[in-house]
Amino acid sequence: MKKAMAASSLAASARTARLAPARATSFRARGTAALHRPHARRRDAKPSRGARVFASSDDADVDLDRPEGRRSKHKWQRVMLKVSGEALAGDSGFGIDPAVVQTIAREVAEASLSGVQVSVVVGGGNFFRGAQHEGKGLDRASADYMGMLATVMNAINLQAAVESNGVPTRVMTAFAMSEVAEPYIRRRAIRHLEKGRVVIFGAGTGNPFFTTDTGAALRAAEINAQCVLKATKVDGVFDRDPVKCPDAKLYESLTYETVQRLGLGVMDLTAITLCQENDIPVVVFNLAEEGNIARALRGDKVGTCVSSDVEKYARNESPDAAKGSKSKPR
Repeated sequence: MKKAMAASSLAASARTARLAPARATSFRARGTAALHRPHARRRDAKPSRGARVFASSDDADVDLDRPEGRRSKHKWQRVMLKVSGEALAGDSGFGIDPAVVQTIAREVAEASLSGVQVSVVVGGGNFFRGAQHEGKGLDRASADYMGMLATVMNAINLQAAVESNGVPTRVMTAFAMSEVAEPYIRRRAIRHLEKGRVVIFGAGTGNPFFTTDTGAALRAAEINAQCVLKATKVDGVFDRDPVKCPDAKLYESLTYETVQRLGLGVMDLTAITLCQENDIPVVVFNLAEEGNIARALRGDKVGTCVSSDVEKYARNESPDAAKGSKSKPR
């Protein structure tokens, strides 16, 4: 009996030994075949299609419906638009005028869809201006921080308005407010712009004692913007106050040295110096005139251009101006 059981066990062991190499060879063969099919799963993947995209929580690559053949006509490919808080208030002087915000958003969206990478810095003077409240129970630093929060409110409002026009938008703040906006990270901001998103910077520089003009100049230098566009309530830079002096002369082009020598109120001195050191031209134009924002973003000749070299930064002739010149009799 014992001899029979031993013989049966030896026979089973022999069969296992014969089958093991064959199984191992089969597994190795299947593994080798799999290694030679690295793109097998990709064959079933659906091709991506271009589609108009609204803001989403993820950061996936998207394709936007943009007109073809217009990108080469733009003077600027990446710009910084500075909008004051007072401009958002409209005629009321306080709060937000929805009509004004929608007008700005529509022209920003138009420029973005035409291929210009648009970044925006908004002020907060329509809610709170830190410098004006210093000494009224507030120290300057605390008052400036309150002003930074006002800029974030304006940024969120403008974000919603731009997205309602079909362009994905991101708000990035100088200090962490993760529930409502992304923290400012330079490379991430540039990546958003490269993907065709409008980027709105809130909270200024994140430090007190600095204006939002300085914040716009700083962010423009960081993201390698080609121009700073300052939207104001006047047509550009004049030799005198155009409100008090109707015969004031409008400058078409100026150099940084001329602005500093004549003391012209383009931007605060810190912002102008920052733009000068980084060779970033500044275009000052009238926000109230319809179409000016889109024309300025495209690099058309509107307002006053302040730069290091007038000829180097000569702007495109505005289509409206060109039509007007052709219609004049010789």
